[in-house]
Amino acid sequence: MSTPTSTELGTYAEKLIRGRHATRAFRPEPVPEDTMRRIFSLAGTAPSNSNAQPWQVEVVSGAVRQRLAGALRKAHAERRTSVDFPYSEGMYAPVHKERRAAFGAALYGALGIGPDDHAARTAYDAESLSFYGAPHAAFLFVHGDGEARLAADVGAYLQTLLLAMTAYGVDSCPQGLLSFHADTVRAELGVTGGKLLVGVSFGYADETAPVNRVRTERAPLEATTAFHG
Repeated sequence: MSTPTSTELGTYAEKLIRGRHATRAFRPEPVPEDTMRRIFSLAGTAPSNSNAQPWQVEVVSGAVRQRLAGALRKAHAERRTSVDFPYSEGMYAPVHKERRAAFGAALYGALGIGPDDHAARTAYDAESLSFYGAPHAAFLFVHGDGEARLAADVGAYLQTLLLAMTAYGVDSCPQGLLSFHADTVRAELGVTGGKLLVGVSFGYADETAPVNRVRTERAPLEATTAFHG
């Protein structure tokens, strides 16, 4: 078997990275355990500062997933939030807010929810706590006292995980809302340490769902990247 050339590897990388997208409607069939183990083993090769690997990952399936989804919906309905990493709408610059607004219009438009239908938007947010119907979810915890620096390492793990899932034909959606109920996740899973950064719902996409046809644009290279020298 010949070694792929740099051009071939570049083609594979383009297809893999540009082909990854968020899935927000899943079929119920589970991902085989062997496939999951391969994916999370591959994700574990992610880089981290001094190879500290400051992540702890909790994966839920089956009855545990069902119980946790119920607990998350209950906490959300009772407005019991617990956020380990502070969040506010004010943290976004105007250009970021414009991109978020464009995404929201596309998402809710695909769902048939109008821009002023706040009740429907709220209901959809609550439903997302059931992992969009995905049979599995992974919760990424940051361990240590490094705050943002260690969270950056776990962010590298997150992207590696999402690409590994894509490579194995598994669809996914990182969900910030899942991290708004960190204490609920810890209580249900018996987790005693770490700060919850994000949750990832995963499984196999329901290709018939209109929401899964939403695609987001990316800013042009010149808007985000400067080359010096």
